Amino acid sequence: MDRFPEACVERTVEWVDTDASGHQHNSAILRWVEAAEAELFRSLELPDYFPSAPRVQQVVNYKAKLWFGQRITATVKVSALGRTSLTLAFEVTSDAGDVAAYGTVTTAYVPQGATSAQPWPEDLVRAVKAERAGRITE
Repeated sequence: MDRFPEACVERTVEWVDTDASGHQHNSAILRWVEAAEAELFRSLELPDYFPSAPRVQQVVNYKAKLWFGQRITATVKVSALGRTSLTLAFEVTSDAGDVAAYGTVTTAYVPQGATSAQPWPEDLVRAVKAERAGRITE
């Protein structure tokens, strides 16, 4: 069984990340998840992933509020690799370890010039399926 790679980033909830009620705006969660996703694919040495992997589905479940100045950790892990799609599971936790949000992001491989999803390149498949020890942390 393959153990898929994961990555995490730590951030501070900035004023711009909050809404009028003082806790995180819903869009902040996805920005932090994207930062962890970028860290994951940088660490896998797959710089061509982002320009070729549009999102086809995002599911976010909000469980707790995060406040201005609070430290958070966003963790992403490849949870499924299909022929043309890839699903990342994510979790955003507070500095106390409480889960504030979790969900999935699914992307499809659409190389430049293509109009529909194509099979992932072999280098991405190999890198994602490779056995990894530990976490990749920014």
